[in-house]
Amino acid sequence: MLEFMQQLINGFSLGSIYAVLALGLAMVYSTLGILNFAYGELITIVGYTMYFATQAGAPFLLAAGLGITFAAIASLLMQLALFRPLRGASFVTLLFASFALSQALQGVFRQAISPRARGIAVPEIFSTFVTIGDIRIGFLTIATLIIALTSMGILAVFMRYSRSGLQMRAAAIDLTTTRLMGVRANRVILGAFAISGILAGIAGVLWMARTTQVTPTSGFTPILIAFIAVVLGGLGSIPGAVIGGYIFGVLEVFLQAYLPIGLVPFQFAMALIAVSVLLYLRPEGLMGKRIEEKV
Repeated sequence: MLEFMQQLINGFSLGSIYAVLALGLAMVYSTLGILNFAYGELITIVGYTMYFATQAGAPFLLAAGLGITFAAIASLLMQLALFRPLRGASFVTLLFASFALSQALQGVFRQAISPRARGIAVPEIFSTFVTIGDIRIGFLTIATLIIALTSMGILAVFMRYSRSGLQMRAAAIDLTTTRLMGVRANRVILGAFAISGILAGIAGVLWMARTTQVTPTSGFTPILIAFIAVVLGGLGSIPGAVIGGYIFGVLEVFLQAYLPIGLVPFQFAMALIAVSVLLYLRPEGLMGKRIEEKV
């Protein structure tokens, strides 16, 4: 039972990173119907920013703040340079455009920096443990949970009570009607991309603190799982994206902990199979709107 509780906490910690990423993806999708495949490169940008900042002698917290800032700026630039000119294009066109941008950015990282991994110096406290009763939990695990939950809580308050948040919620329901009511669509869209970038930055800092290194493809695995979480939770459902992230995080940790040693290399495949079964039982996702079959 003790080991079960420790693994559950570890699962929620990892799921928190996936949930924050999925939340950023879901915000843009609910507003514009875009799944940004280049979203993972924001994590890579965070990693390289932290690497160069720490190499220059900056404290970890300053490097993390710079990483989040650059991720938000990069997200806004993606909107202005790619998605705004293609507004009105089909979903497939936008998806392929974001995939092309992802590949282009990875190429830039390889040529401009290096294809090799770069280590990121993290504080020694991240390697320490906290004892709660008989449960021994890593400091980074607890910090990840607190930071992710606080970030999502602040966003929830912003979306519910601020004017900009209300406009974004209205745009998520019906962007055309929202524009007819006098809301500036461009401002709402830029706000959604800015918040999405900040969330990617926060998740990127937490991911780099876990992996302690960055490569040109560092964002691939977390963004793939965030995509899965969004689909699992239900496309267009922001709470569903968060729930999907936590489910996948817990599932991944438990498979790693309890699978036989010979099957551990297949844990990701097994997690995908489990998600596929859930989607087979509920194709619209856990919190998506059920689609009525036409007779």
